[in-house]
Amino acid sequence: MNNFSQIKGIAFDLDGTLIDSVPDLAVATQRSLAELGLASVTEAQVRNWVGNGAAKLMERAITAVTGSTPNVTQMDEAMPVFMRHYADCLEHYSSMYQGVEQVLTQLHQAGYLLAVVTNKPHKFSVPLLNSFGIGQLFDPILGGDSLEKMKPDPLPLNHLREQWQLQPQQLLMVGDSKNDIKAAKAAGIASIGLTYGYNYGEDIGLSSPDAVCESFEQILALLGVNQSAEQKNK
Repeated sequence: MNNFSQIKGIAFDLDGTLIDSVPDLAVATQRSLAELGLASVTEAQVRNWVGNGAAKLMERAITAVTGSTPNVTQMDEAMPVFMRHYADCLEHYSSMYQGVEQVLTQLHQAGYLLAVVTNKPHKFSVPLLNSFGIGQLFDPILGGDSLEKMKPDPLPLNHLREQWQLQPQQLLMVGDSKNDIKAAKAAGIASIGLTYGYNYGEDIGLSSPDAVCESFEQILALLGVNQSAEQKNK
């Protein structure tokens, strides 16, 4: 596709794009609510709340079980509890989506610059990626707390483009959420939306990415990368 013919660098979301981390996030949320003396939530509920960072996840969970948005004091109490529980079960129940390792390896061998741009806290993002053996493929790994703003703000993508010294038409965002697509549009770069991740129950196509993929492997065809992984560097 012409939209991707000049791409040299690719930014990937993490949760719902590379790794299905909801099972661990759900357990951490459930344990946190229990410690706070609150009712529990289901994994299905958590799946619809992921995408805007850890604090927003806990805010949504507390709101769901109490019927009101938590105030600053409640959030200050809840977040250390959640961060502790999530650290304890970061890699226990998560799984990498089919084809991710193979596709990333081919893209890396083909000469593409690869990064992770996620709203997950950085201290969780790196060990999670490393636990699945793909962390070394990305440089940099930008978490939701790495910069002053997170997606859907374009700051992380603009920061990445400047670091890599690329033009807008040379950077691609790949993600499963409208936050990824909004950030890409605001940064003036191309985007691919994945249908299998977390997008608050919405069709990713409604966000109008430049392309929609039902599987991670389809990214290779869109970029014109074949099994021989011809060198992209020119």
